[in-house]
Amino acid sequence: MTWRTVRRALDGQWPEPRKRQRRKESRLDPYKPLIDGMLLADLNAPPKQRHTAQRIYDRLVEGYGADAISYSMVRVYVKDRRKEIRRQAGVGPDAMSVPQTHLPGAEARPRGVRDRAR
Repeated sequence: MTWRTVRRALDGQWPEPRKRQRRKESRLDPYKPLIDGMLLADLNAPPKQRHTAQRIYDRLVEGYGADAISYSMVRVYVKDRRKEIRRQAGVGPDAMSVPQTHLPGAEARPRGVRDRAR
C-alpha cells in the first residue's frame, strides 16, 4: 500500500467499480445438453445401468466426435450437475431430509441430575 492509496482513502474517494469479467466459453459447452439428457434419463434407470462419467465421456468421443474435451472436464461437470438434476427432480438426500423441530439443548439433562439406571 502506498501513501497515495492511504490519501485517497482518507479523502473518502471510493475505488472505481470493477469491470465484469466475461465468462470464457468452455470446449464442453456444446455437449452440456447431451450430458444433461443422459443424466435425466438416469433418474429412471436401475442403479447398474446409470451412466458413469467415464461412460459419458466415451459416448461423447465415439458418438459425437468430441475429441477436444478431456475426461477430467466431463468428470467435474457430471459431479456437480448430477446433484443439481437430482435436487431439481426431488430425488436424493436433499429431498429426503427431515428438518429438526426441537430447540438446540432442549433435550439436554439439567445440571446435577444423575442417571438412575446405575
